[in-house]
Amino acid sequence: MTVRVGAVDLAARIDGDGAKPWIVLSNSLASNYNMWDEQVGALSRTHRILRYDARGHGRSAAPPGPYDFRDLVGDLLGLLDHLKIDKADLLGLSLGGMTMLGIAIEHPKRVNRVICCDARSDAVPPFIASWDARVASIREAGGMRGVVDFTLERWFTPAFRERKPETVRAIEAMILGTDPEGYIACTAALKKLDYKRSLGKIAAPALFVCGAQDQAAQPAVMREMAQLTPGAAYAEVDPGAHICNVENPERFNAIVGEWLNRPLPR
Repeated sequence: MTVRVGAVDLAARIDGDGAKPWIVLSNSLASNYNMWDEQVGALSRTHRILRYDARGHGRSAAPPGPYDFRDLVGDLLGLLDHLKIDKADLLGLSLGGMTMLGIAIEHPKRVNRVICCDARSDAVPPFIASWDARVASIREAGGMRGVVDFTLERWFTPAFRERKPETVRAIEAMILGTDPEGYIACTAALKKLDYKRSLGKIAAPALFVCGAQDQAAQPAVMREMAQLTPGAAYAEVDPGAHICNVENPERFNAIVGEWLNRPLPR
């Protein structure tokens, strides 16, 4: 389905039983909501699932940039309002994880629990420079072909790329199908990322998950994020690089499922 939120059309999909509580899944940069396909079966046992393509991605519109996290957070809030979802569990990875942190920090009444995967909470100079380099590569190549090889190397371990070439090809097509201008507009949000100072405000139960071999988010960075968030838990997916839910869905689903099955604090 397509939902108009403000001036942006967002592609979304609902799976699962309408009687179950909601969980919302938010995609990484250069992907779409199909990156969560391996989670749908497991999560639908306990939840009704809302997946959506972030602006500039998949089948969602790519309005002129630059974007910031107020835009990305606002899009999700508008989608929740349209579907009359007052409160939900939130699960996001990379760009999606950062968006979910924004909701948890700024709109706590909309959150039951939050799971942030393979993400950062601040934009340090090397992080900013890395996005400038990727944007330059896209401009030079005239499209996403300029970053696809680098992205796949960061997203998956060498062993996985060798063992699962068909999955890597499918993800490659997802990256190449991303609107270059939507990607570039989202990098502007990443370069202004500034949630670290506010992690202590998160009141909802929080779980931080990182691929043990993730060179992008990095386990040490995410462990610190968990330490700065009151009562938060931390877990690693091993083996797993940046898109650990695709590389190791069995371990990822086990971690997330076990945590979601814990009773909510009263």
